[in-house]
Amino acid sequence: QVQLVESGGGLVQAGGSLRLSCAVSGRTFSSYFMAWFRQAPGKERDFVAGITWSSSTYYADSVKGRFTVSRDNAKNTVTLQMNSLKPEDTAVYYCATPSRANHYSSDYQTPGGMDYWGKGTLVTVSS
Repeated sequence: QVQLVESGGGLVQAGGSLRLSCAVSGRTFSSYFMAWFRQAPGKERDFVAGITWSSSTYYADSVKGRFTVSRDNAKNTVTLQMNSLKPEDTAVYYCATPSRANHYSSDYQTPGGMDYWGKGTLVTVSS
């Protein structure tokens, strides 16, 4: 059974940094696209960043230049480094992955395109 567990959320002041991690078990991690989504209170869940099995990356326009997604296939983890945080980055951050190996689709930038999800970690950015 595929399991994803996020960690690293917390409270930070605007302009600060946080590093989120997602530990994956139950599959051959290195073969799959991995993504981060976020959901602010009262809003839809949105794509933040993603990384392919070959480490090609994708970012939402709102986080380009501030966030960096990376993966460590030896440790089965994907990381989201968040710098220059803004109050509008406040949200629950989720790690997600599709069921198909060695495949990328633009659908993977929508919640409906992902098959497995973590429970999320809360990031709060104070002004």
